[in-house]
Formats: sequence, structure tokens, C-alpha cells
Amino acid sequence: MKPTTVMAFSLLAVALGGRGVKPQATPSPALIALSKTDMTLAIVDPATLKVVARVPSGPDPHEVIASTDGRFAYISNYGGGAYNTLTPVDLAKHEALPVIDLGALRGPHGLTFVGGKVWFTAEAAKAIGSYDPATKQIDVVLGTGQNRTHMIFVSNDLKRIITTNVSSATVTMIDKTAGGGRGGRGGPPQADWNETVIAVGRGSEGFDVTPDGHEIWVANAQDGTISIIDAASKQVTRTLAAGVNGANRLKFTPDGKLAFVSALSGTALTIFDVAGRREVKRLPIGRGAAGIEMQPDGRRAYVACTPDNYVVVIDVPTLSEAGRIDVGRAPDGLAWVR
Repeated sequence: MKPTTVMAFSLLAVALGGRGVKPQATPSPALIALSKTDMTLAIVDPATLKVVARVPSGPDPHEVIASTDGRFAYISNYGGGAYNTLTPVDLAKHEALPVIDLGALRGPHGLTFVGGKVWFTAEAAKAIGSYDPATKQIDVVLGTGQNRTHMIFVSNDLKRIITTNVSSATVTMIDKTAGGGRGGRGGPPQADWNETVIAVGRGSEGFDVTPDGHEIWVANAQDGTISIIDAASKQVTRTLAAGVNGANRLKFTPDGKLAFVSALSGTALTIFDVAGRREVKRLPIGRGAAGIEMQPDGRRAYVACTPDNYVVVIDVPTLSEAGRIDVGRAPDGLAWVR
């Protein structure tokens, strides 16, 4: 970003960051939520559904993730491929830290935090990357060769990476192998990565992996379908005529029994029974929705209703609305802080 852009953003963020909120200590656990229009990160107490602090997020924030220890948040500054930064936030001090420059890896979007590192997609570079906060270095870059590599999943053992590629209508599965090229100075073979590209539906964006790791469900925004991939065979085993046109995100409940699908162009949250492969409810929540975050105990889900400027709280046992949170204008990315 140009210096003038940074200065303008900083002044705007200071002006918008307060919104009448007197900062309080970050609760544990906490919900964090982005406002794309206000360019802020809201820290929410899930017990009271109140915002306890707002922090500048950097320009065009889309996704956010928290470190495993709950000390930091990392925000992708997307810009449709124009930007190349992540904004870290100190969640205890409620401060935005110096941005992480991703260099040529432009258009960062999807985020996850696994193995002590921030994993991200870079749409404009058709790639994924890994940033190590300890060394302050990007230590992994893998190209997908697909258009709009958007969302990302990394397994806890760091052996599998999954992305959706919106404009290519594909999913990329990247698996770490035991050995590839020769090690330096006669050392053991170095690990390598194998990529498998799987054709799904048009507009493949929101996706999730079942808690048991056996299936990947992909919501296809343009087709209104859900592609179900068998993780072992890497094949689409079924395509559901789900009627989720404009689908933005798909998330499983922690027990894996239900799948929630949000749609930016729809008025309802669509909920599916996973075992039965069937819709169980369409819950009216507003004029469109984006980010979804599941509470780890499975009792609540949080959905960013972007056009309506609130996050709706869903009581999962009853599949009913339990409240709304004002986190700022055009909310999107959500994350849980343990």
C-alpha cells in the first residue's frame, strides 16, 4: 500500500474504531468479527453478546482467524487481488500490529491457524502460503494453477490442505508425501506435495470437512448445489440439488450432524441433515449472509448478515434465532478465540 493510503486508513480507523464502545478486557472465550465497511475487528463477549472492543483491521478485511493460544488475530486484507497484506491484532492490548507484507502473494483471503502458523490463500497469485509468526517468514508457497483460490482447510497433522477455486469450479487437495527430492548432503529425502484437482459445481466457494475427516461438502453458488467429496478416494460421490444459489459459506456443527449454508443473495440460512443428505430447515435471518462460526460446544452458531449490518445468533438445539450483535457495517469474517 502507498504511504498516503496507510495514513488515510489509519485516520479513518481511529475515527470509526470506537463507535461508542469503552474497551474492556478480552473475555475468554470470545467471538471476533470483521466489519468490512468500518474496517474494524469487533471483540465480542459471547456470554452477553456485547462488543467489548473494536480494533482497526486494515483495508478491505474479509477473513479472520485467532492463534491457538488466543493471543493474536490475523486478518486478510483482500482487495479483490489488489492488496498483499495480513493485519495482526494483539487481542489482549486491543492493538493492530505492523502489517505482514506477503510480497507477490496478492489477494489473501481464506485463513486458518494450524501448527503454530497462519495458512492463507492468495487469489491473484493462484496459490496458498504459510506464515510463521515465530520467524516472521513465509515458509511455504504452493501454487494451485486454479482461478480464485479462495477458502482453505489444513489438517491438524499438516499433511493435507484443501482449497476451493471459485472461478475454476474446482477443489484442490494437496497431500504431503513421505519423500520427494533428495536431501542435501546425503540426508534423507525431502517431503513433497501432490496436488489433485477435483471438478465440482460452478462458483465453488464455501466448504467444510466433516469432523471425522471422511467427507468434504462444497457449496456451489452459481449452480445452487452441494458437491460431496469422499476424502479417501478424492471423488465426488454425490451432488445435492440443494437450492442454495448464491451460497457463500458452509459449516458443520461440531458433532457433524448438521451443515449450515449461508447465501449472500438469499434471505434464509439453509440447514441440512448430514447423514440423511436432506434439508431440514430454512431459517429467515435477513437479506443475505456470509461468514459462519460454530461455537465449540455446539450450542450456538453465529452468522454474519452482511447487508443488514448484524451478526445473528442461532440456537442450534432449536434451530431458532437467539439474538443479534452489532459488530459494525457489512460484517463478514468470524472466528472463535479460546
